[in-house]
Amino acid sequence: MFLLLPFDSLVVNLLGISITVLFTLLLVFIIVPAIFGVSFGIRKVYMKTLLKIFQWATLRIERGAKEKNHPLYKPYVNGIIAKEPTSLEEEIKEIRRSGSGKALDTPEFELSDIFYFCRKGIETIMDDEVTKRFSAEELESWNLLSRTNYNFQYISLRLTVLWGLGVLIRYCFLLPLRIALAFTGISLLVTGTTVVGYLPNGRCKEFLSKHVHLMCYRICVRALTAIITYHHRENRPRNGGICVANHTSPIDVIILASDGYYAMVGQIHGGLMGVIQRAMVKACPHVWFERSEVKDRHLVARRLTEHVQDKSKLPILIFPEGTCINNTSVMMFKKGSFEIGATVYPVAIKYDPQFGDAFWNSSKYGMVTYLLRMMTSWAIVCSVWYLPPMTRQPEEDAVQFANRVKSAIARQGGLVDLLWDGGLKREKVKDTFKEEQQKLYSKMIVGNHEDRSRS
Repeated sequence: MFLLLPFDSLVVNLLGISITVLFTLLLVFIIVPAIFGVSFGIRKVYMKTLLKIFQWATLRIERGAKEKNHPLYKPYVNGIIAKEPTSLEEEIKEIRRSGSGKALDTPEFELSDIFYFCRKGIETIMDDEVTKRFSAEELESWNLLSRTNYNFQYISLRLTVLWGLGVLIRYCFLLPLRIALAFTGISLLVTGTTVVGYLPNGRCKEFLSKHVHLMCYRICVRALTAIITYHHRENRPRNGGICVANHTSPIDVIILASDGYYAMVGQIHGGLMGVIQRAMVKACPHVWFERSEVKDRHLVARRLTEHVQDKSKLPILIFPEGTCINNTSVMMFKKGSFEIGATVYPVAIKYDPQFGDAFWNSSKYGMVTYLLRMMTSWAIVCSVWYLPPMTRQPEEDAVQFANRVKSAIARQGGLVDLLWDGGLKREKVKDTFKEEQQKLYSKMIVGNHEDRSRS
């Protein structure tokens, strides 16, 4: 029968059959399981297969590099400078003793003190704790993504063919599939929340809104081939609380919202994001701010306080770092969300970079480029830990409470706990940081002088 049809009609029929088969497969194996929150285990088999391929490729590259005497890995930058946790006073005391043999309290000031600050400055330039947190970490194994380790060069024809085959699979099969799933998830989210928004407030609306959000976020998770392991689900955030988590990527929201029901907090946007926000707020009490309102800390605090005081409202999802960090550290938490007196539910998120780097370097890549990189990676693999709820102690201020929560998240996620503000990615060091060091040094000198005067 096909032979009797003109060539153009044959092509159209074959294309229609292909699209129908593809949509049926998407519906049966991805969309329907996402709706009911079940999995056939296909992604885990896919992950195990990839791991075996990565191991073989890395061993082959290491053998080839050894034969040609080529260095394969860069030195680990964190090991350049050996640092011990000592105070300013102790280090200056050591410098004075090694230089002049005098005790710390002999003079008010010694010229050798300058060497302490010079050494600290050079150490910071050589091994900057902040800047390296905003660049993708380099892997010690090859995952057939040329952007993950730039030291891997041409080794053999087989590896080159394998890499080329991987490019074809990622761009010609996985990318179109993921775009179709993302489009489906976003379309259903806008349509579903808009329809639910017209229903009268009550349990029925809340039930439908919850399941529409969960369904759509689970479809979007599958659009990234995300393989997520959730730990301690009994600690999931409850109504009237605040969920705080470390921040690596914009997809952190999807990762958490595919397992729970949250009220989002953020600035009102235009374009497609604005359409999604307006649809979502009809079905669920999200907290959106105008651009001018975001700068008003008191207004933001009041809106958040009003939300958490209503125990019937959903927990608020907040990322207190205020910017994306490269999945190796947790940086300073802004104190605003810890001032309002609500129960805080900490969550630690840790990504496995073997299959794809989830970190968004917003100063280097735009959102479209970033999403393209995500959708052309092999998968997004991560672990999520729900920590026990925490409340502010009577003797704590907001900053101390924020630091306590941050330390708990860092310990659970195996991340480095840093005191630096993530805003340093775009801004200069605040004068207050410099003044702190000046105050420590002046206090040491003035304190010694006062002690001698009393004696």
